[in-house]
Amino acid sequence: MIVTTENNINYQRIEQAIRYLEENFQRQPELDEVAKQVHLSPFHFQRIFTEWAGISPKRFLQFLTVGFLKEKLKESKNLMDAAEKAGLSSQSRIYDLFTTLEAVTPQEYKLQGSGIQIHHGFYETTFGLALIGVTERGICWLSFLDTDAEPRIELEKMKTHWHNSVFNEDLEMTGGFINQIFNRTNSKQPLRVFAKGTNFQIKVWEALLKIPMGRVTTYQTIASSIRSPKAMQAVGSAVGSNHIAYLIPCHRVIRKDGVLGEYRWSAARKKSLIGWEMAKAECP
Repeated sequence: MIVTTENNINYQRIEQAIRYLEENFQRQPELDEVAKQVHLSPFHFQRIFTEWAGISPKRFLQFLTVGFLKEKLKESKNLMDAAEKAGLSSQSRIYDLFTTLEAVTPQEYKLQGSGIQIHHGFYETTFGLALIGVTERGICWLSFLDTDAEPRIELEKMKTHWHNSVFNEDLEMTGGFINQIFNRTNSKQPLRVFAKGTNFQIKVWEALLKIPMGRVTTYQTIASSIRSPKAMQAVGSAVGSNHIAYLIPCHRVIRKDGVLGEYRWSAARKKSLIGWEMAKAECP
């Protein structure tokens, strides 16, 4: 069963508009042209995009240009300083989710993880359809689905990752977490995530949690922050292995040349996430 929220904006059209703007940004297409691409009137398109992002489509795209992102990388060169200045709490000027990480290695899970209860559900979110899994120890899964993706296959991915667990669809229980994550309800309450990974992956994910909302950093900076400056490829692999989207913000890691790069849940969604967060940081 898939639950849609009343406040969900048609993310597929937003994403399509972002793609079109990016492909044609150099010639600065007019609002009418972009609206036509997503089959909306200019007035309706401008309204839903501004409601979603808080800024105009063109301003949004400026956040995703290489030059702008390079400047952001300079600001966030020292990851620890950036995290400290942002506060990573509800009291920060920049809104963010204060997330704590509890993790187990595959071996620990093999020995102790049998029978873990995982409640799950599918929901429409600010960034499209998502699957969430929750245990008593925290959120253990959060993934986005493309428009043509089969929900059943995504559910099987979660079951494969947490193969010794017991699964139960519980929309009432998991829906509360979705609201807290994407609709900012109870934002002062810290969220816990429960992850399974190697010791190295866990170190990388802990470093990702220190990247404030509205900021970006590089794979090289992450590698240096965990005292493995030469382990660039391993860091990239660990970032790509993250199975708790958005909360462990692997989307905030980009290439040092300012190019956003790939993303487990589509490059277009990565652009949407980064641009949306920068817009919220600019206009808290």
